[in-house]
Amino acid sequence: MTMTPTHPTEAAPTRRCFLGQAAAAASLASLSTLVTAGCSGPRRQIPVGAPGGLLQTGAVVLFQGDSITDAGRDRNRENNANEARALGTGYAFLAASRLLSARPEAGLKIYNRGISGNKVFQLAERWDKDCLGLKPGLVSILIGVNDIWHTLNGKYEGTVEVYERDYRTLLTRTQKELPGVRLVVCEPFVLRCGAVTDKWFPEFDGYRAAARRVATDFQATFVPFQAMFDQAVRSAPPKYWAADGVHPTIAGAALMAQTWCDLVARAKA
Repeated sequence: MTMTPTHPTEAAPTRRCFLGQAAAAASLASLSTLVTAGCSGPRRQIPVGAPGGLLQTGAVVLFQGDSITDAGRDRNRENNANEARALGTGYAFLAASRLLSARPEAGLKIYNRGISGNKVFQLAERWDKDCLGLKPGLVSILIGVNDIWHTLNGKYEGTVEVYERDYRTLLTRTQKELPGVRLVVCEPFVLRCGAVTDKWFPEFDGYRAAARRVATDFQATFVPFQAMFDQAVRSAPPKYWAADGVHPTIAGAALMAQTWCDLVARAKA
């Protein structure tokens, strides 16, 4: 979408424009602080996927989840590592692009096996083929929005307790079958617009909390996507980041990829 500038060309900045720019800068600064929250040790600049972190040379990296991860990927090409069409058009593609450009010597192989509409139990049903068979060194999972959404629309009878139990079972199996695997658990998120109404709350917050507990107990890197977007809406309305409240726009996907890469870069193996 092309944005038409609303300020006069070459005009002197007004006080209102200056204050607006200052507020946006403050919001982005807060977001930068948020990205590093929860990472131990002092803040420092670390290349994406730096040696000694979660991503080792030659690692297979797997993005898993629902439609937010799927993002229109070409499933006929899903066995082709590092291929744009196989990675879709969302945050997984953008994160992979950043990883591959930052670590050309690392020989990373990156796959996307997200499937639209999936809930945790559906990940489990295809885990042998779409995870274990790839023998990933790092598995990143974003799951949870359908576990509540499909309950709200009557297509599924789920609860927070079922979500957390299924998630724990899945990660227990993953660690057993792939000793030494690094795990990234992404926080499920929604923005208050589009399909997301007040009826989602406060139940949805329980799914977020459950994902954080799972990440803590399995010593996974936790990516706080909801907290990230809560900061982002201070500089632009919710629909700018996710028009329907669930699926990120280009801007939303880019912000997700940046946050994911920054946290994975700083996490300790």
